[in-house]
Amino acid sequence: MEGRGTLRLVFLMMTVLLLLLLFTFLPLPSPSLPSTKSELQSTRLDTTTTARRSNRDHSTDVPHHPLDPLTVTEFNRVRDIISSHPMFKSKPYALHSVVLEEPEKSVVRRWRVGGRLMPRKAAVIGRVEGEVVVLSVEVESGRVRKVETGKVDGYPTMTIEDMTSASAVPFKNGEFNLTILDRGVDLKDVACLPLSLGWYGKSEENKRLIKVQCFSMKDTANFYMRPIEGLTVLVDMDAQEVVHIVDQGKDIPIPKASNTDYRYSALNSAQKVKVINPISLEQPKGPSFTIENDHMVKWANWEFHLKPDPRAGVIISQAKVRHPDTGELRNVMYKGMTSELFVPYMDPTDAWYFKTYMDAGEYGFGLQAMPLDPLNDCPRNAYYMDGVFATGDGTPYIRSNMVCVYESYAGDIAWRHSESPITGMEIREVRPKVTLVVRMAASVANYDYIMDWEFQTDGLIKIKVGLSGILMIRGTPYTNLNEVSESKNLYGTLISENVVGVIHDHYITYYLDMDIDGSDNSFVKVDIRRQETSPGESPRKSYLKATRNLAKTEKDAQIKLKLYEPAEFHVINPNKKTRVGNPVGYKVVAGGTAASLLDLDDPPQKRGAFTNNQIWVTPYNRSEEWAGGLFVYQNKGEDTLATWSSRDRPIENKDIVLWYTLGFHHIPCQEDFPIMPTVSSSFDLKPVNFFESNPILRVPPTTENDLPVCRAEASY
Repeated sequence: MEGRGTLRLVFLMMTVLLLLLLFTFLPLPSPSLPSTKSELQSTRLDTTTTARRSNRDHSTDVPHHPLDPLTVTEFNRVRDIISSHPMFKSKPYALHSVVLEEPEKSVVRRWRVGGRLMPRKAAVIGRVEGEVVVLSVEVESGRVRKVETGKVDGYPTMTIEDMTSASAVPFKNGEFNLTILDRGVDLKDVACLPLSLGWYGKSEENKRLIKVQCFSMKDTANFYMRPIEGLTVLVDMDAQEVVHIVDQGKDIPIPKASNTDYRYSALNSAQKVKVINPISLEQPKGPSFTIENDHMVKWANWEFHLKPDPRAGVIISQAKVRHPDTGELRNVMYKGMTSELFVPYMDPTDAWYFKTYMDAGEYGFGLQAMPLDPLNDCPRNAYYMDGVFATGDGTPYIRSNMVCVYESYAGDIAWRHSESPITGMEIREVRPKVTLVVRMAASVANYDYIMDWEFQTDGLIKIKVGLSGILMIRGTPYTNLNEVSESKNLYGTLISENVVGVIHDHYITYYLDMDIDGSDNSFVKVDIRRQETSPGESPRKSYLKATRNLAKTEKDAQIKLKLYEPAEFHVINPNKKTRVGNPVGYKVVAGGTAASLLDLDDPPQKRGAFTNNQIWVTPYNRSEEWAGGLFVYQNKGEDTLATWSSRDRPIENKDIVLWYTLGFHHIPCQEDFPIMPTVSSSFDLKPVNFFESNPILRVPPTTENDLPVCRAEASY
């Protein structure tokens, strides 16, 4: 036994080293702390392909706008203030969130370019000696004020250090190591992931707990396809120790590594195929957009503020569109962002029931954003923007090339009309549709989310989500469906030998603070119903009638989309009318979506109650931005959008916030193996009587003389 114990110690040391290597390609920002000026710079790529790639020295950044994120200098200042404050000094603490404390909305709206910035503050969420504290830190003066949040349950977003350290804890446990060896797996081949566990009763209270499950990395980079099924380790994150181990899958083989690697470099020459020629959008006169002072985007008739965020991913602020006649910049949206994601898996067994993730509030959606790959994630003409975030002790680090901005032309048409020959008029008027895209891609462990905000010259904003990456799969003894009895529930699809892709949902809830020509807006539900004609009134028996219903309170604006009860959903400014008397507004246009079918009393649905409706409208409140609550980790669902909206507050002619949830049901299929082709869905924010007429009527058509022909084969 002594020899075997020595062997385990050797394995343990090797495993720790491998884990350090593993986390260089896991979708987690590097925990290494920048210590020099050069380390604060973004990695520079070949400027012939990424001429607008961010490669600035962030150590010299200064804010220019009230909503600009904290700079490296400000992060360092906040870290020094916190570390020397009596509340933290000589005590163990962790900073779970350090971001700009945005000034009051009214103050920001009054500010003008070139004006003096208001005093900068940092909003800090930390834990000191186990107690959660929310602080407002004045960057210049150093004053620290404790913010009262009321009685709310749950814990703040995990730090990167929480995730990495929790994954290493099982290797310090002898029982776990023996279990791995008994499965026939070398410890050096084991990769483990930290999995948030939701909330399922009082036994999980008063401790920050996490579940860890492991995989075999042997012979593949795609270890997600090689789960050590049924082995779950409950870890106390603060004590850094194993609470208990459940091992119920010893009879389930680890799926083979063959055909799981998705990397192009891992393919042999016979496997590589080239079915299309390279394509690129060329702009000989340069792009039509500019980014001023790092964060202010100006393109065509749009202006908006853009910044990366560790929790939301990206935040679009003060989006304004220019009136085609007067040139006036008109307010459309004060703030738009991803508020929360809810991803419940549909397997109630012991190793799976808890997998009901909230990726923004538990892991930090922006923290999981990976550097974008030039020419593949974003085209040649893209501009890249870095994120500057804080580690657990407040030290700033750079997430390079986290966001890209580019103009897109996919051959779509902005508007057109050709006159019929029977009129005798030879008219053919067509305008191409060029859009501006803001993109971020987050890799939350196995899953990849491609998040787009797409701006059109006609005033429309398309908000799009693409899902790709790798399925979270469960191991199974079955290699063919003919081995599975009709009574056996696989909880998914057999997508390869010994591999089941588990059924799951994705819900992405957006916070949309609409300010249509000002802050005081109203929500109108326009019902579309069949109207019967009276006898003798018309040869027709029926037609459709639109009836406008003004929402007075929040419950009037809790909307479940129904295919056979269609409606439009308008946010209007009742105080401003068009020349013919219509209130100016924008409408939400739903695309393909899904609704949660879980029982409302199911613990995960209680926490994800913000998905009970597809649309909510609430009065603006600075403390109500995160649909799952300020503290999501291990909360019970007592501080969610559903809770706030149940107060049924007035929303007529008020400063209101629109919430929209985009949903996907995912029943996996074999085409999802070993990596998923992207599936996308979207919704639109579309002008409705906002303009007096078509705002892009005067845009000229494109002619041959406008476009270069770089070489003969590029010409059609």
